[in-house]
Amino acid sequence: MSNILILGGTTEASALAAALAERGMHAVLSYAGRTDKPRAQPVPVRVGGFGGMAGLARHLREEGVTHLVDATHPFAATMSEHAVAAAREAGVKHIMLTRPPWIAAEGDRWTHVPDLAGAVATLAGARRNVMLALGRMHVDAFAAQPQHHYLLRFVDMPAAAPGLPDHALVIDRGPFTVEGDMQLMRAHGIDCVVSKNAGGSGAQAKLVAARTLGLPVVMIGRPACPAALVTHEVAGVLQWLGHAAERGV
Repeated sequence: MSNILILGGTTEASALAAALAERGMHAVLSYAGRTDKPRAQPVPVRVGGFGGMAGLARHLREEGVTHLVDATHPFAATMSEHAVAAAREAGVKHIMLTRPPWIAAEGDRWTHVPDLAGAVATLAGARRNVMLALGRMHVDAFAAQPQHHYLLRFVDMPAAAPGLPDHALVIDRGPFTVEGDMQLMRAHGIDCVVSKNAGGSGAQAKLVAARTLGLPVVMIGRPACPAALVTHEVAGVLQWLGHAAERGV
């Protein structure tokens, strides 16, 4: 019998959990617990870290996991590296379920940078109204460019105030719409958007809104992906699981 561990915290992980539950597959969804009010899931959930690669490998062995699906965020590079190494050490089958990256379309005004430091450096110069579409873990780095007014949008209210001298904070949970993001950008006079190339459709509205409004976007490239079997679709994971996923055995 298959015993599947999903490393999640993404919409793809939730979609996979639902698909496995529908097929009667035994799966556990694990996530770091950075969201205060996570969505209910159709499979058992564990919250918290594993204690590095060695801790994850130990968990895989102790829980009798047969298949490990890394459906973490494309920027969770350390977790993905740990997943590959832990699966190899524990002798567990492994696959990555990740979103394809966004690709600039006609009318987009993207400046590509390799990392967070590159995005911060790009904002050198005169004051602007900047929307940071990054998540709360990364915004404090922009304190190095204190001349700007920053618009932040988080899922939950942070425990501590962001370390930016001039900012506005919006608490909201997606998926967002192009019309809603255009209204938000206009209301705050946004003239630049900073985004990680997370991919997927759920967070793409801000990019279409920026394109429609003619706004420049600083696009942070993804970290290198570890060598692994990769799929962009839940169906790809089900196919990888083979007959067990189809028959629920």
